[in-house]
Amino acid sequence: MLLSQLDPPPFTTRRPGSRWPAVLVCDHASNAVPARLAQLGLSESQLSQHIAWDIGAARLAESLSQRLHLPLVSSGYSRLVVDCNRDPHSEASMLAVSDGHSIPGNTNLTAADRDARIRAIFQPYHAAIEAELAATACDAPALIAIHSFTPAMRGQSRPWHCGILWDLDGRLPLPMLDALRAEPGLVVGDNEPYSGRDPSDYTVGVHGEAHGRPHVCIEVRQDLLQSEAGILEWGERFARVLTPLLDNPSLYRRFEVR
Repeated sequence: MLLSQLDPPPFTTRRPGSRWPAVLVCDHASNAVPARLAQLGLSESQLSQHIAWDIGAARLAESLSQRLHLPLVSSGYSRLVVDCNRDPHSEASMLAVSDGHSIPGNTNLTAADRDARIRAIFQPYHAAIEAELAATACDAPALIAIHSFTPAMRGQSRPWHCGILWDLDGRLPLPMLDALRAEPGLVVGDNEPYSGRDPSDYTVGVHGEAHGRPHVCIEVRQDLLQSEAGILEWGERFARVLTPLLDNPSLYRRFEVR
């Protein structure tokens, strides 16, 4: 068994209410590592960095969950143990090198090693998401994923304050882009700094797009989420933008690519 009774669970679920048939998820909410993996050979400092989790994303997701009265499913372990937003059988699922950092605990993984992480962490997390979506008793509930990104990558600064990631279904992303870009001084990325096009964004693809459910992936720059004031500001902003969209009954219909 990979996880012991002293380890945290593979996911947590918050249920402050159910105002709309919608579910929030946070794929990279934690930087925890199972005790048996000995921090993957990394220091506490390394595990505090973006390579291990999305800094500020969990707090923003919790704030939004409370404001919108929506259930939230958050991952319980670091993306370095197993990335819950990647195909579990891809190389990106358990990186041996991340952003220039060697990950000793991910070198020379056997098939059994990988399978143990998938069964103990990845599968329970995704089963929990599907269970919360099913619990809405709606044919096409909405799925909203919360992430954060670094202010710079590979020496290049990132000008976006936030990004809206999406692929084929624009029912949530397009009006969100319009509303956010209407705010003075806000730089909003359309599939920036990452792309939401297939095969990226595994979670919204599998639980959202594959079922025709309305969905969106929200990215916020990490330096804007480092204080309670920042969390408050962005929680209020996204709640304000999402409320009229979630209030529209026509949103909750299966999307079909024509």
